[in-house]
Amino acid sequence: QVELVESGGGLVQAGGSLRLSCAASGRISSIYSMGWFRQAPGKEREFVGAVAWNGGHTHRADSVKDRPFRISRDNVKNIMYLQLNDLKPEDTAVYYCATKTKAYSDTFFYEDPFDYWGQGTQVTVSF
Repeated sequence: QVELVESGGGLVQAGGSLRLSCAASGRISSIYSMGWFRQAPGKEREFVGAVAWNGGHTHRADSVKDRPFRISRDNVKNIMYLQLNDLKPEDTAVYYCATKTKAYSDTFFYEDPFDYWGQGTQVTVSF
């Protein structure tokens, strides 16, 4: 199993920035990729982006492709990051990280299924 703990969320004004972190522990060797998701109040959970664990390739969802967001990972520290710049109120959501294990490496690293999930960290963007 893989345990994930998100951190870095908070309250920020529109135009501000946050850097979210997702610390992984457990069977790190089983990780194929890690992804970020978010869920706004009353909305369905949506995919934000993902990073391949070994190669570091990244992929962003079409919904955020024009946003100054950056996904990265440090597989020495076992941490995935989501740099959120120029935040907007509509970015307000609980942000979750998840892992996709190597058992599902026959699909793209940014595609479902993702096996393990963190508790989430709240991002609130005010006007």
